[in-house]
Amino acid sequence: MQTYANPCRSVLYIPGSKPRALEKAQGLAVDAIIFDLEDAVSPDEKVSARRLLADTLRHAEYGPRRRIVRINGFDTEWGVDDLTALAAAAPDAILLPKVNSADDIARLAQMLDGTPQAKDTTIWAMMETPRGILNAAEIAAAPRMEGFVLGTNDLAKDLRSTGRAAMLTSLQLCLLAARAEGLICVDGVYNAFKDEDGLRRECAEGRDMGFDGKTLIHPAQIAIANEVFGPSETELELARRQIAAFEKAQAAGQGVAVLDGKIVENLHVASAQRILAQAEAIARLEG
Repeated sequence: MQTYANPCRSVLYIPGSKPRALEKAQGLAVDAIIFDLEDAVSPDEKVSARRLLADTLRHAEYGPRRRIVRINGFDTEWGVDDLTALAAAAPDAILLPKVNSADDIARLAQMLDGTPQAKDTTIWAMMETPRGILNAAEIAAAPRMEGFVLGTNDLAKDLRSTGRAAMLTSLQLCLLAARAEGLICVDGVYNAFKDEDGLRRECAEGRDMGFDGKTLIHPAQIAIANEVFGPSETELELARRQIAAFEKAQAAGQGVAVLDGKIVENLHVASAQRILAQAEAIARLEG
């Protein structure tokens, strides 16, 4: 099951073709980085970006930030070579775009199995096609899977929809599948990177739905995502009080506790412990 050894409140896309961006990312207060070789890199830069990123990951220091590489799809001329070069650089995860079925993940897993340097590299799936959404449960259960990334822009295009409400079913199906298999699940991007109020609203909506964090397209979005997807002091205090009340009730031979006029039972304690564990993981990451 998922732990909070490494939080994923903020997951920033960085173009794999930009040396300055790769260098700057080493000092950003972001939980995870998606080094992108797909959408952020033009066709004539694909090969050079692959070489640059492989060399960067071997020598640059990104600290505790999770290092995720989005390769090009295997249906392109770059996908297999991307994987060969980047798996040898031992990133924390490979992100496969436009995943439609568990077979896509199984193929990637088999290739990683043949790369000794990638023995600890996990797989993340871009959930951005109607077929992929419908197959979310089998994809989540595939080998080496660790996380889902919602590709809401591509999904909106394929659904021919506008507005967040049109994607709620898709978002919830992915969350259900991810939680069933203990995966991390991060929300799609918010395109208007200068609209802080809009970003905060969408982060809060994603948090309340159950997402672990949000993918970001600009460093200016990091602080808001970290704040919204991290526990507040009020939530931490309530969590501590719930645990203390439940432990006191158990010591008195009772199965439930009452705190502030509300029942506290095992499920509330489990949620409280998760919140405290998340806070501890964030403190380790930031400290």
